[in-house]
Amino acid sequence: MARWMERVLAPVAGTNSPLAGRFLWQLDDQTRRLTEHTRGATAAELCWQAAPGMNTIGMLLAHVAVVEIGWVVRGVLDRPFEHADALFPLRWADPGVPLAPGGAPPELLRGRTLEYFDDLLARARRFTKQALAPLTDADLERRLRFALPWMEDTEMEVNGLWTLYHLLEHEAGHYGQINLLRHHYRLGAGETPTP
Repeated sequence: MARWMERVLAPVAGTNSPLAGRFLWQLDDQTRRLTEHTRGATAAELCWQAAPGMNTIGMLLAHVAVVEIGWVVRGVLDRPFEHADALFPLRWADPGVPLAPGGAPPELLRGRTLEYFDDLLARARRFTKQALAPLTDADLERRLRFALPWMEDTEMEVNGLWTLYHLLEHEAGHYGQINLLRHHYRLGAGETPTP
């Protein structure tokens, strides 16, 4: 008998907005894939740095979670980015992304296990689902204009739909980066592979 596969993108239950529900489905699927592909990563692997100034897997996992909270707060709920710092165990800058050239990973993340990073991602997603649940499609179309604290003299206009798209493409990009780091770590058993 042939194996059955179903690929249907449907709204996550519990949201007023079908658009929000569909983005949540995509975010959940992306996080499921990321989670599956990080199984077995040790604390040593999570804090391994391929070279000074390069991100670690742990930094990237923490960054994905912090960015999700921050952008939902700013780009959907229309509150300052700084408001997110009170909602989460890490502040925006804590993951250390991006590192300065030649920089070392933040001590705050050293020795953290996969369970710690799984919990950060789960907390961020719970927050996102709770924030999106009461919103309508019209709420997600509302345009917001604000300054970007990390880019001097730069303002941005977004709507909630772009913000959700940004979260999806942001996590997908870092998922690829994490997979590449895992590959390099396995090749070199924790040492930078030689070309």
